[in-house]
Amino acid sequence: MKHRLQSCLVLLLLGMALVWIRQPALGASGPKSLTGWKAGVAKITITPEKPVWMAGYASRNKPSEGKLQDLYAKAIALEDEKGKRVVLVTSDLIGFPRAIAEAIAQRVQKQFGLPRKQLILTSSHTHTGPVLRQSLIGTYSLNAEQAAAVEEYSHQLQDKIVALVGNAIKDLAPAKLSFGRGAAHFGVNRREPTPTGIRLGVSKEGPVDPDVPVLRVESKQGSLRGIIFSYACHNTTLTGELYRFHGDYAGHAQEALEKSHPGAMALFVMGCGADINPDPRGTLELARRHGEALALSVERILSAPLSPVQGLLRTAFERVVLPLAPAPTRQEIQARLTDKDIHVRRHAERMLARLDRDGKLISEYPYPVQVIQFGNDLTLIALAGEVVVDYVLRLKRELGTDELWVVSYSNDVFAYIPSARVLKEGGYEADRSMIYYDLPGPFAPAIEAKIINVIHKLVRRNGRRT
Repeated sequence: MKHRLQSCLVLLLLGMALVWIRQPALGASGPKSLTGWKAGVAKITITPEKPVWMAGYASRNKPSEGKLQDLYAKAIALEDEKGKRVVLVTSDLIGFPRAIAEAIAQRVQKQFGLPRKQLILTSSHTHTGPVLRQSLIGTYSLNAEQAAAVEEYSHQLQDKIVALVGNAIKDLAPAKLSFGRGAAHFGVNRREPTPTGIRLGVSKEGPVDPDVPVLRVESKQGSLRGIIFSYACHNTTLTGELYRFHGDYAGHAQEALEKSHPGAMALFVMGCGADINPDPRGTLELARRHGEALALSVERILSAPLSPVQGLLRTAFERVVLPLAPAPTRQEIQARLTDKDIHVRRHAERMLARLDRDGKLISEYPYPVQVIQFGNDLTLIALAGEVVVDYVLRLKRELGTDELWVVSYSNDVFAYIPSARVLKEGGYEADRSMIYYDLPGPFAPAIEAKIINVIHKLVRRNGRRT
């Protein structure tokens, strides 16, 4: 009897060992105990309730006169199998300046435990939205009452965005992600060469990025919950003659997609289109037409087989110091006090005041770069500022186009980000725009290499396969 019990015990142990040996290692093929993605979405209206100065055009000379289309901020929270989260915020705004973006990020981290590197704050860069505090301050001629209205709106906006992030996190539920890309073709390079230099116009031969990347977010049951899409083109179909709020082509595209897919949320993210304009432009009908063309491109992508996005989230966020060109001397600045352009004169007055106060002008700027890696299936690079198209074209050459998504107007919209080529050629994106962004002068030629190098570093840190 004793020997029989010992034999049974040996057989039982051998069986347990065989079962253990057959279990797949973590990450190998076979059943997984982890549950996959979760996603949550939220949306809020951010249309100003009172007249507020409108952003984007220096030619405007009075506050807003109502709305043609509501403006929105939207958020999508994504959580991987291990509980790591990323929240993407999109908005029908000119762009979050650093002061507002960092105030929001600090409150989000305190209230929801979301680290800075896991929050992406983006804007559509519509030129028919409200002015924000400390944004493009060299552009507008505000009196005290109008400046107070901007200040009030900016504080209300911060409260709304923080609450929005919280609502998206509360909405988290099991989800499936998939990715694809198509194309749109109404964007045209606006850096037109002339015998006297580069001017803002239409350059049919200039570089563009026609890509329309799309991230599809579904419930576990297969119903569409979210559509994140982007295009590299300024939201400037509508011009400075318009004094009513509107989302431009991006507003129409989101509206059309949400109408076609009731219950789903469409979120637009701007690509690297700082030197790309819609063509043609200038009317409400053209804004609608461009928006519907972009929405149709997204619909084609959604109707085709998409690549599943799986794996764990890896996030990185770093600020690289970008050097400015040597600042002008006091004498050079004083000479601009008699310039025929009032914006040049006012810029000179502000620079002289800073020289009197600080004894110098700033010589560099801390530039945020953010990289989100979705397993091995998708790399999202979020760049600050108004980034010209050369950057995305270069990154596609160096990192490969597959599973790569590059956006700009993220986290801090403080200046145009010219490439080395654009800096050498000159023109609005290289130099004159700095007057409106209230920086002393152009960036130094090293700017492109510095940004590209830190992108490569963060991409490697996150483990992108190239």
